[in-house]
Amino acid sequence: MPTLTVENVGSFEIPAPKRLVLALEQDAKIDQLHACGGRARCTTCRVEFVSGEPSTMTVAERNALTARGLTGVRLSCQIMCDHDMAVRAISRLAGSGRADAGPTPAAVIEPPAEY
Repeated sequence: MPTLTVENVGSFEIPAPKRLVLALEQDAKIDQLHACGGRARCTTCRVEFVSGEPSTMTVAERNALTARGLTGVRLSCQIMCDHDMAVRAISRLAGSGRADAGPTPAAVIEPPAEY
């Protein structure tokens, strides 16, 4: 099982493959935002990688980040936990002013992953 380390939170064994956004919420118990339900539309599920950043990126993630001019971050809804990684959770419900984190993302990457 891959290990997900969340800075200032801890390390967690994640049953692979699992979406990073779900691992943060369900396994690490982080109040990770995902306002669009994990469909790479809103970019609220951003994380910064400390180590283990995947070398591939979905087309949906690339398009969303480019459209907003974001660099140095990745969308946790578009990444599968299939290897050890360490992240900094930077998009949390606490302090966001939002009523909730968003609809629960599906178990599979949406839209269907294209690389």
